[in-house]
Amino acid sequence: MLRVLAVDDEEPALEELLYLLRADPRISSAEGATGATEALRRIGAAVEAGPDDPAAIDVVFLDIHMAGLTGLDVAQLLAGFAAPPLIVFVTAHEGFAVQAFDLKAVDYVLKPVRRERLAEAVRRVAEQVGDRSAPVLDTAGDQIPVELGGVIRFVPIDDIAYAEAQGDYARLHTATGSHLVRVPLTTLEERWRARGFVRIHRRHLVALGRIDELRLDAGSMSVRIGSAELAVSRRHTRALRDLLMRQIGR
Repeated sequence: MLRVLAVDDEEPALEELLYLLRADPRISSAEGATGATEALRRIGAAVEAGPDDPAAIDVVFLDIHMAGLTGLDVAQLLAGFAAPPLIVFVTAHEGFAVQAFDLKAVDYVLKPVRRERLAEAVRRVAEQVGDRSAPVLDTAGDQIPVELGGVIRFVPIDDIAYAEAQGDYARLHTATGSHLVRVPLTTLEERWRARGFVRIHRRHLVALGRIDELRLDAGSMSVRIGSAELAVSRRHTRALRDLLMRQIGR
């Protein structure tokens, strides 16, 4: 069941779109916003609250021509979010389709909106929401799902030596290879702290028990994990040293 936000600064058009969306049995809730500022505020709050919150938003049906920020501007801003909702553009103008799909829009629906065409857009959204759903975000258990060649494998968290930030993704390094997952490094840091993972740099989260060597050179610190040597940033140096000393003293 999809949770929808529709955005249009023309209230009659917004009300018509909401009427059609609420009639679709695949949609559990459809709310409206009459401008980009209101939409961004509500989307930001929804993303911060998380996917299980009642205010969560799966998809935004977004007009392009609006006063102030355009729908394209909103989409560009949402691209910077860690886990943005999907986007369907709903517009009276054909000329922005290329830009829309460059912004990873799921669909591009022309006004006046036909029920059948909107239903097709909802179908495409439902498929993508299904593809995005849970396994890669379930990072709190003993394993983390990763995709490899179209197959989901479960990698034991205890096998992970360190994780490396790659934008809104993280690359997990094990003794046998690496895996890219759609989870920000900050999320892994929060959820794996109790498992002995520590942040040593804005780019790296390491398993404390996998550190083979701690190296000091001209005031800078690095750690060796297997064949990898990772720099420790100045802001994390003292905390890491204290953690290692406490571990040695046990």
